[in-house]
Amino acid sequence: MATEVNVQPGHGKAGRHPTRQFLDTLSGHDDPGMFGRMFPTLDPLVVDDGPLRELADAMKDPNPGDPAGNNTKVPAGFTYLGQFVDHDITLDLTSFGDKAADPNAVENFRTPALDLDNVYGLGPDGSRQLYARNPGDLDGKTPGPKLLIGKTINVPLGNVTGDHRNDLPRSPEGFALIGDHRNDENLVVAQTHLAMLKFHNKVCDQLAAKGTPAGEIFAEARQIVTWHYQWMVLHDFVERITEKGIVAKILEQGRRFYRFKKIPYMPVEFSAAAYRLGHSMVREVYSHNRIFTPGGGGIPATLDLLFQFTGLSGGIIGDLAPNPPTPPLPLPLLSSNWIIDWRRYFDVLATNPADVRLNPSRRLDPFVVPQLHTLPGGGGSLPFRNLKRGVLLGLPSGQDVARAMRIKHPLTSAEIAKGTDGAVAKKHGLHEHTPLWYYILKEAEQRGGGEKLGPVGATIIAEVFVGLVHGDRQSYLWLKGKNWKPTLPSKTPGDFTMADLLRFVGDVSPIDGISTV
Repeated sequence: MATEVNVQPGHGKAGRHPTRQFLDTLSGHDDPGMFGRMFPTLDPLVVDDGPLRELADAMKDPNPGDPAGNNTKVPAGFTYLGQFVDHDITLDLTSFGDKAADPNAVENFRTPALDLDNVYGLGPDGSRQLYARNPGDLDGKTPGPKLLIGKTINVPLGNVTGDHRNDLPRSPEGFALIGDHRNDENLVVAQTHLAMLKFHNKVCDQLAAKGTPAGEIFAEARQIVTWHYQWMVLHDFVERITEKGIVAKILEQGRRFYRFKKIPYMPVEFSAAAYRLGHSMVREVYSHNRIFTPGGGGIPATLDLLFQFTGLSGGIIGDLAPNPPTPPLPLPLLSSNWIIDWRRYFDVLATNPADVRLNPSRRLDPFVVPQLHTLPGGGGSLPFRNLKRGVLLGLPSGQDVARAMRIKHPLTSAEIAKGTDGAVAKKHGLHEHTPLWYYILKEAEQRGGGEKLGPVGATIIAEVFVGLVHGDRQSYLWLKGKNWKPTLPSKTPGDFTMADLLRFVGDVSPIDGISTV
């Protein structure tokens, strides 16, 4: 089997996508359905393909391995947590018949929400394939409250021994049995999904030990897990890339730009511009575990390899693989030498040992690593596709959005024109009328020092995430209010971070025998 990597944007589609025709019909007065505009009265920015392509080419990171391009304030795991979250809020489980009847998702649509339906699917009754059998059912015919966890396979490289349950559960032909197949398109997001499966199961064990009736464990565990996840996304992820305290500020003062009456929608200024910030954070090489790490005789965990060791993009193909396996690929299951060491992706420890490298993300700026400029399979340039998509969807310029937001000190044309990329923008007049995605990345570079978003990007990101949680009638904000605090064990009582989640789950680095720290 060929092991070509498929990292094309839209790879593993799950749901529907906005169209310019539909967006242009919106009045701005009613809840629009699944998609809408935060700034419906602003004129679209029109730019030809030539200038967009030249600007996209100028956004190539010339030194992707240079430490000066690192963002040490944001560990690299947040890049892929962000991708996991994106899949959660964009997953559409609407039936095929309803999609055919309502292709623009005005009436028959799933509300965007941070509710982990990419983990839970339709629950034990509607998505039985995701759940382990009920241990209390003598004939074993009903699913229990816990989610299935997959095994890994041992291979010679790395000399990893023992039985490890550290892969996604898989079908006989290697497809991941998870609520959203897109979470098996690269290894780090797959292992992030696995951590969420284990998080739920650990809460189930905790509830069972407390004597919670068996019939109540799933619902209670799902609520605990989802509320702590929502808190973590708002306060650990969103505030890490925007500013500390912005969530409380929005909850106190209200959302000014992301508004809806009853039903949240997905604004294209968020989905097609601001939230594509993660493309700037991607590294080309990672320290993944003690086997796949740069230097010291290890094998660098390249971005290419992280796609190859998956079922959706790579060479995990179940029973279709040779028997016995012929590593490195294809394989029936994930090889145990690729199990993640979470100390290398999140600040699980206060300080890592000298031989355990914590990966920083790349800086929030207009530069994107070279591999994302030459996507396999004819996918072309990801930056060009992002810029082109903004034009096709009729996004306004960054300057128009900044004016609509009444930003006190918006980027000047001189600031946008800085650098080799800015010179290309100036050449085509894009320093004065700037594509929104590029404007937000340039704002992060010029105003956030490459460590966090500037005011336009931060406001869009924070307001949308707060709105998605607040508009979910099962969320902690709706049912408990803004004063609710996490209750699970954490480094700081009343807080809950991704590092807290990983410490709670254990399995910090299974191939090193490290469960908790």
